[in-house]
Amino acid sequence: MTILGTGNANGGVSILHALGLGRGCSIAIDLTTTVNIHDEPMDVQDDYHGLLDAVLHCWRKRGLPTPNTLGWEVISDVPIGQGLKSSSALACAALRALNQSSWAGLSDSEIVDIAVESQVKCGCSVTGSMDDSWAAMGPGWKLVDPRLPASESVLFEGEVDDELSVLIIPRGIRESEIDANSFSQNSHLFERSLASLTNGSFLDALSSNGMAVASSTDDFEALRTCNLAIASGALAAGLSGSGPAIAVVCYAADVGNVRNRMEENGLQVIKTSFATSEIPKEEVR
Repeated sequence: MTILGTGNANGGVSILHALGLGRGCSIAIDLTTTVNIHDEPMDVQDDYHGLLDAVLHCWRKRGLPTPNTLGWEVISDVPIGQGLKSSSALACAALRALNQSSWAGLSDSEIVDIAVESQVKCGCSVTGSMDDSWAAMGPGWKLVDPRLPASESVLFEGEVDDELSVLIIPRGIRESEIDANSFSQNSHLFERSLASLTNGSFLDALSSNGMAVASSTDDFEALRTCNLAIASGALAAGLSGSGPAIAVVCYAADVGNVRNRMEENGLQVIKTSFATSEIPKEEVR
């Protein structure tokens, strides 16, 4: 069995949920998904929505070259169904693997466009997750207008401090359906996040967005947990995506205290960081 191509992509956390104002922003974290394309069929685990089939369909629809026989291998430490951009990471990693194996030479924005189309096709995203797909492709944050082609979609962008730590608090698989109307009804709360973001304060935006999402999903336990994290020394805390995972940001010196307080309250904690450099790309085979 031969590996024909390899692609890597990041998970991420939300800074501004796209359902709130029609614009979205996510930021890459140092949890990754790797997809290898083999020259023989393989059983794929954890692709509940059939996203890889959708990726292949959207790829072939553009007339891009594809091996006659292929198998997907997925290696990932991004928790699934938590709002941590696992679908965008999977789609972008798979497309990068196809791009490498076929020598197609697609740009990042072209890959993002196909990733968005693939997620809409398989039904794993309400908005298409263009902001999440941009986060999957590399470090930093990008405020995105998903109504535009990816090449024109980035309105603002910024970098992050590599001294910051990120604590992820997974809270099980999302059970409730997302009501888009409840997000639009809280547009005034999402406006606070957008204002912070346009002023360059992505940490304030993360917390404001988390409050808005919690209000939109009636997740009052998330609000309590975020408040506890900030009272324990965190710089910011908020729901990621539509939840249920919570992202907590703090300085390295405060990680121990914040983590201990979370674990004392029966919460699981995953320590990571913001992605601050491009994921190494394998040489084209």
